[in-house]
Amino acid sequence: MQKSLIYFVSLVLVFSCKQEKTPEILTNSKTEFVSFQNTPKTQKFNPRSEGILSAWPEFQEMQDSFEVLYRSDNNEDLVLAINDLLEKEKNLRESTYPKEFDKAQVKSRQKVLRTFLLKVKASLAENTDVNTPLKEMLIARNAFRNQFNVVINNKLDTELILDES
Repeated sequence: MQKSLIYFVSLVLVFSCKQEKTPEILTNSKTEFVSFQNTPKTQKFNPRSEGILSAWPEFQEMQDSFEVLYRSDNNEDLVLAINDLLEKEKNLRESTYPKEFDKAQVKSRQKVLRTFLLKVKASLAENTDVNTPLKEMLIARNAFRNQFNVVINNKLDTELILDES
């Protein structure tokens, strides 16, 4: 009986002292998937706006970059798409605007869009939830696109209104 008790205690000690290696989970390398299902639909242009904007190559490049954004399905793809969009937005800002759209209203909407692009980029860099800033950025994009329609549909001549003579 004593021999069996000694064997039992020694077996318990051998197996209880054995340290198992547990696999480490890397928290920094996690891949989060991005969904565009609950995002707002893209604002359409009226025919007059679309005709003018189709002749503006920097604007067309930016629109193509937004199509790439919609094809991204994880954070790494989204980082590349956002960086490309920021570069295209800079090119658009430095380009020559068409005469009809060289107005403060359009440029201010573009600044707002740039702000939300930077907000998405910061959210990606800090590895926080990106869906809310992404939705806000797409709303700002729609407001920017809608501003072209508003400018074209505006029938008021501001020079006549501001002329006091």
